[in-house]
Amino acid sequence: MIAVGNLTENLCASARRDPARTALKLDDAVVSYAALDDASARAAALLRRRGVEPGDRVGLMLPNVPQFAIAYYGVLRAGATVLPMNILLKKREIAFLLADSEAKVVLTWPGCREEAELAGAECVDVDVAELTPVAPLGDVVERDPSDTAVILYTSGTTGTPKGAELTHANLSRNAEVAQALFGLHEDSVVLGALPLFHSFGQTCALNAATLAGASVTLLPRFDAGRALELIERDRVTVFMGVPTMYGALLNHPERARFDVSSLQVCVSGGASLPVELLRKFEEAFGCTILEGYGLSETSPIASFNHPERERKPGSIGTPIDGVELKLVDEDGVDVAAGEVGEVLIRGHNVMKGYWRKPEATADAITSEGWFRSGDLARMDDDGYFYIVDRKKDLIIRGGYNVYPREIEEVLYTHPAVGEAAVVGVPHDELGEEVAAAVALKPGMQASSEELRDFVKEQVAAYKYPRIVWFVDELPKTATGKILKRDLLR
Repeated sequence: MIAVGNLTENLCASARRDPARTALKLDDAVVSYAALDDASARAAALLRRRGVEPGDRVGLMLPNVPQFAIAYYGVLRAGATVLPMNILLKKREIAFLLADSEAKVVLTWPGCREEAELAGAECVDVDVAELTPVAPLGDVVERDPSDTAVILYTSGTTGTPKGAELTHANLSRNAEVAQALFGLHEDSVVLGALPLFHSFGQTCALNAATLAGASVTLLPRFDAGRALELIERDRVTVFMGVPTMYGALLNHPERARFDVSSLQVCVSGGASLPVELLRKFEEAFGCTILEGYGLSETSPIASFNHPERERKPGSIGTPIDGVELKLVDEDGVDVAAGEVGEVLIRGHNVMKGYWRKPEATADAITSEGWFRSGDLARMDDDGYFYIVDRKKDLIIRGGYNVYPREIEEVLYTHPAVGEAAVVGVPHDELGEEVAAAVALKPGMQASSEELRDFVKEQVAAYKYPRIVWFVDELPKTATGKILKRDLLR
C-alpha cells in the first residue's frame, strides 16, 4: 500500500466506510468514527483561528482520553506537526521542549495544564462542548508523505532530549504493518492502556486501530485490576503492553475471577519480556504473546514475531516487511550468526532525523541509511534476533562482559521474584560489580543470600550478582519501562 499524504486521511476513510462504528470508548463515553472525524475537523479550525499554519508545532499534553485523538488528528488535519508530551513532565522539562520545538500552542486537559502554563505555554483545553460551535475545517490539509507529522522527544538518558522527526509516511506505513501483524479489523477491540503520547501506544493502538476501523477502549492510567475489568466488560480482543504490565496482570490477586476469554492477540514491546513471564502469562490467560522490537526513531516497529511464522520465545522475531536489520561490531563490521553486535535498522520506518540537530542525526544514521539503535543483540541461524541488552547497560566486570538481561531472566524464574533489574555499580578493583534490585511478589519472602545463590548455581562465576537489595516497587517511566538509572541514585 502506498503511504497516504496526511495521516488523518486514514481517519476520514474509516469515518466514510462506517460512520456509526465506535472509534473510542472511555467508561460510558462512546465516540463514533463520524464524531471523531467531525471533532478533529473543528479542532483543526480552532487551531487555524489561533494562527497555526502548516508545519507549525503544536504540543499535546493529555492523558488517554478521547480528546487526545481529537487533538492529535486535529493538529495533523490542519497540516501542523504534533508534539506529544508526557503528562507527568514538570515546568523545566516542558519549557525545554517548547523552546526547542518552538511550539505555537499546547492543547491540554484539566489537571495537565498547570505545569505547561508555568513553563510559559499558551494552553487551550480540548473541550468537545466548546468545539461544537466552531465551523469545521473543510478539507484535510495536503501534506507530502515526507513531511514531519510528529516530533517525539527521546528520554534524554544520555544528554539533552532530542526530537525524532517522524513523517506521515513513517507513521502510516508502520500503522499498516501493525494492523496486519495484529490482525486488526473493524470488529477488533483494542485496550488502549499504553500512553498515547508514546510511539508504541500512538502507532500500534491509535493509528493502527483507526486505519482498520477498529475500536479502542481507553484506560487513562494503567491499573491491572481496572484493565482486567475492561477486558471482560468490552470483550477486548487485542492487548498491547510492556513487560511490567504483563507482570501486573499475571500477579493480580483477583485475576482468576475475570473472564478474559475474548483475548485473541497479546503484543509485548518497549523492553525485553522475560521468557518465564511470557510462559506463565500464556498459561494463565490462554493467549499467545507476540513480542516485537522498535524505538521511537523507528516509528516504532522494526521487527516482530510474525503470527504466520514460527514464534521463538525470547526473540524479537524477524524484520517487518520493507525493513532490514543487521548486527555490527565496534568498527561497523558485520558479525557472524550467534555473535553479539549492535542492531542497525534501515527502511521506511526510520525517522527523518533529529529536529534541528544535524550532527546528532549524522551520528545516528549512517550515509547508507542505517540507524544505530544502541541495542546489543545476536541472530540465530534462522534469522531471528535476540536482544541482549542496551549497549550502555552492558556491565564489564573484571574485563568480562555481563549482560543484565541474562541475569534478570534467571531471577524471574525464582518463585518469589515479581520484578528484577540488574545494574552495574562501581568497584575499585573490578571496574564494575553486578548488582540486582528486586521487588518480591505479594506475600512472598526471600533473602538476598538466597537469590544470590539461586543465580550463582545457573550462571558463570563472574556473572551472578554479589549485591542484592529489595524495593517495594521498581522505578518506571510513564510507559512502564524500568528506570535503571534511578536505582543508582
